[in-house]
Amino acid sequence: MNLTTDDADGKIRLDQYLSQHLPDLSRSRIQALIKSGDVLVNGANTKPKNPVNRGDIISINIPEPEPTEAIPQDIPLNILYEDADIIVINKESGMVVHPAAGNPDGTVVNALLYHCGDLSGIGGVERPGIVHRLDKDTSGCLVIAKNDMAHQSLTTQFAERSTEKRYLAVVQGQLKNSSGTVFTHIGRHPVNRMKMAVVNPGSGKAAITDYDLLCTDPATNSSLVLCTLHTGRTHQIRVHMLHLGHPLIGDPIYAKPNRQQAQTGRLMLHAWRLCFNHPRTGQRMEFEASVPPEYTPWLQTFPNGLYGHIPAPRPLTAELSETDAEE
Repeated sequence: MNLTTDDADGKIRLDQYLSQHLPDLSRSRIQALIKSGDVLVNGANTKPKNPVNRGDIISINIPEPEPTEAIPQDIPLNILYEDADIIVINKESGMVVHPAAGNPDGTVVNALLYHCGDLSGIGGVERPGIVHRLDKDTSGCLVIAKNDMAHQSLTTQFAERSTEKRYLAVVQGQLKNSSGTVFTHIGRHPVNRMKMAVVNPGSGKAAITDYDLLCTDPATNSSLVLCTLHTGRTHQIRVHMLHLGHPLIGDPIYAKPNRQQAQTGRLMLHAWRLCFNHPRTGQRMEFEASVPPEYTPWLQTFPNGLYGHIPAPRPLTAELSETDAEE
């Protein structure tokens, strides 16, 4: 991955610059990459404290993590439902789902291993029980399989799009249309490999998001939007809202949070509702994660609650239904 420093002025350290542009990596992880020679500036080794100048080309190599078995950790979980086959939690913002480079522990998986006991072999040692994921800074509903039968059933349901996934997002600006569908292909950004982007058809994977405007706040130039996912691409809602010209409030990757009028201290994306069929009984199950307090300024528009203002999910058209299944 290469970065060209078009916004550097020779006054910021290399490790500080990379921390701003690679928010998924910790400062210590970035410093370790620089010291190990995995970060080059204009083709040469450097030091974390060296300043970055405009026009520098920074080459970054992030080695693939070797599979390691996560360790159980006594971390509290907000459990919405649990039985012998599945557990549904309300994941808090800032918590990583499974261990990865820069986040070896303190994850949902570490907490689940402590709470549930043996989940080994269910989806692999790195992601035991995980059938879908939420970004670190996204909060809300997450379902985890507790055995192989449940894992296979849930994985199939997500792939076949028989689940229902509805998110609450606060975006920058005021949407022109009250509702619509974004249908694009999403793949890795051609320059910044830490980001995703809308790409030409034939590359990337099909991504489909329905959106409904719930309210606007002219004082902060922002809008509360209900997003319904028909696919599950990495950063899908964040990329699609940016594609519409409305990046999410508090998004450290696709926006400039310090320049946004609405200041909440977090990424304003919440996996509000999740529906699927129980793996064993086939019963349709619906779960809802309570809306975080950061959404209060927008929820005040609905003194009697959101429900009378939430439209029913829209079915896909035949054209969209024929797109490739999600990852």
